Amino acid sequence: MKTLLPFRPVVLCLSGHDPSGGAGLQADIEALIAQGCHAAPTITALTVQNTVNVSDFRVLDREWVLAQANAVLNDMPVSAVKLGMLGNLTMVETIIELLQDHPELPLVCDPVLRAGGGGSLGKDDVALALRENLLPIALIATPNLPEARILAELPEGTADECAARLLPYCRNLLITGGHGDESEIHNRLYCRDGSQHTFTCQRLPGNYHGSGCTLASALAGRLALGEELVSAVRSALDYTWRTLRDAEQPGLGQYVPRRLPLDFCS
Repeated sequence: MKTLLPFRPVVLCLSGHDPSGGAGLQADIEALIAQGCHAAPTITALTVQNTVNVSDFRVLDREWVLAQANAVLNDMPVSAVKLGMLGNLTMVETIIELLQDHPELPLVCDPVLRAGGGGSLGKDDVALALRENLLPIALIATPNLPEARILAELPEGTADECAARLLPYCRNLLITGGHGDESEIHNRLYCRDGSQHTFTCQRLPGNYHGSGCTLASALAGRLALGEELVSAVRSALDYTWRTLRDAEQPGLGQYVPRRLPLDFCS
């Protein structure tokens, strides 16, 4: 008889597919494996992109997305959910419908609105729908500062100003830095209870494709493992920084994080 090992926590990932493998579902899978979790990838959108930029995308039909996700939820004990690219208003509404039946699952929302090269990954008023309807059911949202500015409708807002605008909509907000020219990057966690935590790290040279996906997935993995929120944020940020430190440049554009297991990127 086969001896069964303890199963790894399952994280349901609802994200787009990036054919270059730098971002999207492949980033989710690699980052979650590195945390010791099992990724259950549900495709929300197909993209035409590479390490330079995105040129097109197609959001899947809502029935297909619901069928994929429910097939997993009816079979596996999911411990957390990670949201990535949704793409349009219909998909935002679809995910809300899906997750309203599972309020017990910690939800990490990575509000993917633009690719690393600057191309749009959202149609219609996706940012408004995310802010008004999806952030309220998330445990934490993880925008970078440009995304936070879009969500907060503050084109020149600071992280503090964006957080003040967004915290009424979400319980916890991690606004990542790195989009200025400071030598030290400040990643700021804002909690609705008024507490704040700042995590600093050394700036690395170059631009990276899939860093946001890596961070959100690693955070979902740490939460699935039962780690407390602030500690999970710290663990996910530390892991993501190491993947960027060891990043590769397989194409003509941005670097791709090297998402090795923790033992290999200490």
